[in-house]
Amino acid sequence: MADAYVLINCDLGHEEEIIDDLKHLENVKEVHGTFGAYDIIAKVHSQKNETLRETITWKIRKLPHVRSTLTLMGIEGQN
Repeated sequence: MADAYVLINCDLGHEEEIIDDLKHLENVKEVHGTFGAYDIIAKVHSQKNETLRETITWKIRKLPHVRSTLTLMGIEGQN
């Protein structure tokens, strides 16, 4: 199993739209708007690292108005 936390910067005013889009992606388990250096944080979970990578690269990063992302991978056994 693999978990990742994706920190997302987006175009101003599009936070709610992106949050709604993220909630409809299969492997996205949690989404929260944030204050600070990033606008949104999403928890992504998958049984396989490859599926996790594909979700982040081809689904999250390709959403309209997403400007940049930073991915933090969880360490198995340290939860």
